[in-house]
Amino acid sequence: MTFIGSKPVAHAVAKSAAKVLMPLCVELGGKDAAIILDDPSGKATAQGEMDRVASIIMRGVFQSAGQNCIGIERVVAMPQAYERLIKMLEPRIRALRLGNDLDSTAGGEIDVGAMVSAASFDKLERLVGEAVAQGARLLAGGHRHKHPKYPSGHYFEPTLLADVTPEMAIAQEELFAPVAVLMRAENPQHAASIANGTIYGLGCSVFGPTGSAAARAQLQWVANNSQSGMVAINDFAVFYAVQLPFGGVRGSGYGRFAGEEGLRGLCNAKSVCEDRWPGLIKTAIPGKLDYPMRGGAFQMGKGVVELGYGESWARTFAGVRKLVGL
Repeated sequence: MTFIGSKPVAHAVAKSAAKVLMPLCVELGGKDAAIILDDPSGKATAQGEMDRVASIIMRGVFQSAGQNCIGIERVVAMPQAYERLIKMLEPRIRALRLGNDLDSTAGGEIDVGAMVSAASFDKLERLVGEAVAQGARLLAGGHRHKHPKYPSGHYFEPTLLADVTPEMAIAQEELFAPVAVLMRAENPQHAASIANGTIYGLGCSVFGPTGSAAARAQLQWVANNSQSGMVAINDFAVFYAVQLPFGGVRGSGYGRFAGEEGLRGLCNAKSVCEDRWPGLIKTAIPGKLDYPMRGGAFQMGKGVVELGYGESWARTFAGVRKLVGL
């Protein structure tokens, strides 16, 4: 069985599945980070590349009003990228338009739709308020929105919160909302530590220059040290688009769906073994090991083990000698 949902419900499902020994794959959401690295040489990243990264962040955070289990919940950026991203993202987030794009009269002038319910709005406003009280900067949004044209819709303002630190609750709890959380990292190791600093481990995106061996090594190191089930390098969520095994670690669950591994996870494997050349070779019990066993059976048994599992040619040869009685 594959379950996608929250941790509390997953505990109940797992408990029930255990009663009948049913294999279970659970995907429990996450707090995915988009990590943006500076060039180790100190050289500024090209503006075109920063534009590309900023656009991916906008899509990763605000697509489906942030209601995406592998959406970007945190942007963890090194100093140069951090300052540039704030300047790039703030006007774009302030310009986002709320509404119902299914309304034919809207004329395609909608960027962010309604959320499925208002159940999380009190929590979202509380988390934003607590973060600001602890030193974060609210640069856009942060509150529920009563849409004049769609009063029945559950809208939350597209939000940008900068200078967020790991100890703030908004950096730890899954938001599932149109909220961009920016966190500063001093170096790649610090960035990886921040990204790994929650109970979750679903997905992660790592962006960085590739123009030198040092830059590529830095990028690969962060990807390798991401404690998550999936990582996209210089892209976002492409592991899902190409149907690689999907799933997380730690508080994000266990098991995988999609890909070959996901299909196998829904199967009970059966092992079938037969002789390759039955007309020439068949298994037979050596005389000394045939019940009732005779003298020398123990040495011959050792020979079988050493022949099959010898870690060196010498050990394997010793096993052959025991088998033939030398």
